[in-house]
Amino acid sequence: MKTKQLGRSGLRVSEVCLGTMTFGNPVDQATSFRIMDTADELGVTFFDTADAYPPAGELAEKGRTEEIVGSWIAERGARDRIVLATKCRGQMGPDPNDEGLSRKHVIKACEDSLRRLQTDYFDLYQAHQPDPTTPIEETLSAFDSLVQAGKVRYVGVSNFQAHQLADAIWTSKQLGFSPIVSDQPRYSVLFRMIEDEIVPLCRQHGLGIMAYNPLAGGMLTGKYRRQGSGAADPAAGHRFTPDTRTGQMYRERYWKDAVLDEVERLIAYFEPRGKSLTHVALAWVLAQPAVTSAIVGATRPEQLHDSLQGVTLSLEPDELAACDDAWFNLPRERGVTR
Repeated sequence: MKTKQLGRSGLRVSEVCLGTMTFGNPVDQATSFRIMDTADELGVTFFDTADAYPPAGELAEKGRTEEIVGSWIAERGARDRIVLATKCRGQMGPDPNDEGLSRKHVIKACEDSLRRLQTDYFDLYQAHQPDPTTPIEETLSAFDSLVQAGKVRYVGVSNFQAHQLADAIWTSKQLGFSPIVSDQPRYSVLFRMIEDEIVPLCRQHGLGIMAYNPLAGGMLTGKYRRQGSGAADPAAGHRFTPDTRTGQMYRERYWKDAVLDEVERLIAYFEPRGKSLTHVALAWVLAQPAVTSAIVGATRPEQLHDSLQGVTLSLEPDELAACDDAWFNLPRERGVTR
């Protein structure tokens, strides 16, 4: 497992980051612990979570993921060897100020996350999504206060569009706030929208890119295949089941004929070469020079063990080209930016 500098910051992180979104729902604590043990054993020292996880749960469940991660870190004595990242922005309670990126909510959210994760600081604290109702200077001022108080080491963002990210970078520089060191966008063989503006912007200003969904929610594992002329509907409990908000979101992203056709094409191309599409998909993301770390999640430890074999896989030029074709074969969607 390689380590890389997170943008121009001095922080070094593993090239794979453990995504914890499934912890607490649908993955129970015991299984979550085994997944984190597997990551630890395989050299993954970068963990990413969020206060609003698990996203599939009810409002009362929000924060459960952080509690599970915090319990594991405490029991394993792992705080010093783990680079710990979390995020704020989502709804955490019924009151109007229980969500967003206002100073009031950001500072309270950080304090609550510190308690749940059983630590006194975060290596990376991120805005989970933009908040159009709050001026960006207010949000960045709150983040800077947390850095000055020693509760946060570095600041990042996630899911920002290019103009929002540029505004945040410019504002932090103009007002002398702690710089933004990372961006966390969706990126995979099947979704490369960030290459138009986000990637050049991050490279110009020295931001590290933490790519989430490198396996397209499991679509690039080959788990979901066509049966005859149609696609097999996922069984209950899988990410693409439509009975949850998260399931609906993933179906809107990937459960489409054109996407399924490209998955079948990639499987047909790589299977005769003896290469797993899971490993290929991760290797392709890690081969992109702008990417610092790819965020990989799991619902079972053996899934993670298998996925991480992509770290050591080298793709030939013609194989990289075959992966590139997937994006160019897909129809462009109006209004889809992240």
